[in-house]
Parts: sequence; structure tokens; C-alpha cells
Amino acid sequence: MTTPQTDLALPVGDADLARRLQERMARVEESLAGHVVGRSQFVTDAARHLLEAGGKRFRPLLVLLAAEAGEDPGNVDVEVAACVVEITHLGSLYHDDVMDEADLRRGADSANARYDNLVAILTGDFLFARSSELTSRLGRDAVRIQAETFTRLVEGQILETVPPGPGEDPLEHYLEVVAGKTGSLIATSARYGARFSHAPAEVEEALAAYGEIVGSAFQLSDDILDVASESGESGKTPGTDLREGVPTLPVLMALASGDPADARLHELLRGDLSADGPHAEALALLRAHPAMEQARRYVVARADEAKALLTVLPEGPVRAALEAFADVVAVRST
Repeated sequence: MTTPQTDLALPVGDADLARRLQERMARVEESLAGHVVGRSQFVTDAARHLLEAGGKRFRPLLVLLAAEAGEDPGNVDVEVAACVVEITHLGSLYHDDVMDEADLRRGADSANARYDNLVAILTGDFLFARSSELTSRLGRDAVRIQAETFTRLVEGQILETVPPGPGEDPLEHYLEVVAGKTGSLIATSARYGARFSHAPAEVEEALAAYGEIVGSAFQLSDDILDVASESGESGKTPGTDLREGVPTLPVLMALASGDPADARLHELLRGDLSADGPHAEALALLRAHPAMEQARRYVVARADEAKALLTVLPEGPVRAALEAFADVVAVRST
């Protein structure tokens, strides 16, 4: 059984709002533990493995916060929707770890390391199926929204494995991957909260757009931190994506530079950086490159774009919390 979390992953300055969200998150946490139970103990243990490893629970919390924009934030469907998005996210993590051949996830053994790839893949499928069962409780429109979201999420995962097509901008290709893999489910989290608390349609659409932008920007800020942070600051070894040859925002912006002085950096970025020497050289050159500041400005601009969508909400604690999260996304990359 997971331990109900009381800390909030989003910055909430209003004490009453924070208390309501903490109480509802505790119920969601308890429900999550029940929803991943299978018919056999083995399935239950495998499905609970990453759930019990923790995580910020950002997506279900965003459902609950967005619900505060409607007239019925305590609607039971809001909490069901919060479980739907978190279980969908958990399922994607099992598949991600197989694709990435990861050994660790949230400080614990990944499911593929603890069991094997087959069990990890099927456990992810089990969680996706369970999220679909829960979605069916929310009505036909929710089933459609969930299906469309899942399509985008999986397509983003597929696109991540293939290079850009002929004539396609590598940066645009990457941003499409991020929007699908990360932005789509966070957008749906905000949409569900607004929808099932009976917020006006224009509020629902604005919050869904806000969620997609902030979700994508959050991933892009991780890209910057992978290069800029020192050991221990970001929770992973600096330059991990760089060493593994994963294209990220600052890398792609550096590669787009036409400055002849960047020839050595381009050579390194297009080569094998698994060895310590080339990796250290590439990391140092990239940290000093204007692409880092360009990437930071891009993330800040996206956060500002997200905040501008919140003008549909009255000024108050809910809007302030959503604005604060967009600011956190921007600040963590600077």
C-alpha cells in the first residue's frame, strides 16, 4: 500500500487551497493503490512497483487544481479522472524503461531490471487497460478524449525512435515528440479537472492549452538542466542525455548554428560521446555555447505564453497557483 502524500508538487500559496488539495490527493493516492490490484499477487506487485517508488503526482494534482476553476471541484469524477491520468502515466513509464534499457526509475530498480522486458511491457499494458476501465466511468466524451490523448502519447514515443524525415527541421520534429509524449497527457489532466468540475467551455479549452504548453516546457527545462546542472542538483548525472546521444533542445539549437567556430562542437555532437573524454569536452563546449541561453529564453517564452491563457480565470489563489507553476518551469531552466 502506498503512503498518502501530503507535499504538493505544485506551488500553492493559499493555505485553504493547499489543504483542500492535500486532502483530495490523499484520497487519490489511496484509490491508486486499489486500482492497480490484479487478480494475481504477481500482477499486483509488478503494477505497484513504480507506484510505490513515489513520484511527484503532478498530473493528478493538476486535475484537482484545474477543478477549482469549476463550480463543483469536489465532484467524485474529478478524483476518478486524477487516477486515470496517473495510471496512464505509470503505464508509459514501464514502456519507456524498456525502450531506454533503464536500470533505475525513481531511485528504485526499473520493472524491466527487477523482472524482465516482457513483464514490464505487459504490466504497462495492464495499467493502460485499467486506466481505460476507469475512463469508461466518466462517459463517452472522456473515452474519446482519453483515446485521442493515448494516440498522441504513443505516436510521440514512436517518433522519438526515428530521425526527422527528408527536409524536416530536426528541432520541429523534437518539439512534436515532446508535445506528444509529455504535453498531451498534461493537457488532458487540466482538461479533465475543468470538465468534471463543470467549468465553462472557454475555461476548459484555455486550461487544456495551458497544460500542453507547461507540460512541454517542463520537459524542455529538463533538457537544459541535463547540460547545465552540477552533480546532484538535478537528480541525475550531468550530460546523461548527451552521453546517450539523445537529441535535446540545447543540442539541436547548437547544431542549427552556422558559426564556423562551432565545427568542433558539431563534430562531437554528431559522434559517439559514450567515452569520458569526448563527453567532457562536448559538455564544456555546449555549456559555453549561446544555444544554452537561446534554449532558456525559449522555455521562458513558453511559460509566459501559458500564463497569458489564464486570463480567463478570475484573479485569486487558483490562478496564482497555475501562474506560479509556469514560473517554476521557467526558473528551473535559468
